Amino acid sequence: MQRTRLDTDRIRAARRVIDPVFLDTPLYRCEALEPELGCAVSIKLETANPVRSFKGRGTELVASLLAEHGPRAVVCASAGNLGQALAWSGRGRGLDVTVVASRFATAAKLDRIRALGAGLELVDGDHELARERAADIARCEGIRLVEDSLDIETCEGAATIGLELVEAREQAEQTGPAGPAELAGPAELAGPVPPFDAVLIALGGGALATGVGHVLKDLAPGVEVICVQPLGAPALTRSWHERRVVTTDSTDTIADGVAGRRPIPAVLNDLLLVADDAVLVQEASIVAGMRLLLDHAGLVVEPSAALGIAAILEDRDRFAGRHVVTIVCGSNVDGDAYRRWVGAAALPHRA
Repeated sequence: MQRTRLDTDRIRAARRVIDPVFLDTPLYRCEALEPELGCAVSIKLETANPVRSFKGRGTELVASLLAEHGPRAVVCASAGNLGQALAWSGRGRGLDVTVVASRFATAAKLDRIRALGAGLELVDGDHELARERAADIARCEGIRLVEDSLDIETCEGAATIGLELVEAREQAEQTGPAGPAELAGPAELAGPVPPFDAVLIALGGGALATGVGHVLKDLAPGVEVICVQPLGAPALTRSWHERRVVTTDSTDTIADGVAGRRPIPAVLNDLLLVADDAVLVQEASIVAGMRLLLDHAGLVVEPSAALGIAAILEDRDRFAGRHVVTIVCGSNVDGDAYRRWVGAAALPHRA
């Protein structure tokens, strides 16, 4: 494999730094989804942690380095999940954390950033404007700017998910698809299920995709790495297909966590080396994926976390008879918005 910015030995070492609360997350077959999707589906669940997303893996690396070598103040731009994670990791290490976000970001995410003790500055614009403001603050105040996906720690922290996937796949290969691994469902799904052969990864800034993709291509190159992005926020997917940075003037998607407009060149270079495909999905498919995850897996997820299911729904023939892993990457969702998308009875109303 050509070299990305990531290093597998550093990724292995990262597991000694990251708080165990973010590690060894559940990976399980979700048989209830399989009749709906026509393939074997396993879920890698990255929401059962204090910040309800995978982002804590990367911010743990960032915060540990800052606590050891300084500076003690840090700023980032965030649609919400990175900000929560950096606030959580920084609080435990005595760091002064500032998060810049769009005032149109999900209210529940902004409330949680405040609750975790970070300073929060809101801008009248989208995430790209928040990135510009965070860079200005870092430059003017002489503090550390954390830029998701550009900072290698955010990618290598996310990459530890890939290590866990590879280890699980190797174990499945050794033990064989016996007993419980047999599918219950339609005839076309009957029979033993082999180790997974594809991983569906939400594509936003690129840290998750390049991190997990790097490990899979290094240690399990036969696994197909498929990145999924909303049709209403297609910049990095278009960039991957055209092999050059493509920007967009705006975004239009409910999946706020992946709604970037300006891909980072270094991230695109890595993505070109590790992704086998990048696909775009419609908003209706994202909502349908959220509803399936609620109805058949009991999971309340944010739109970005349903992108993998959306991709299967839009191309059932591609995945028929295969064993696919989808990374459920976050569950920080506004309750009122979730009810509008998924159904009025999906969640109880607040008193």
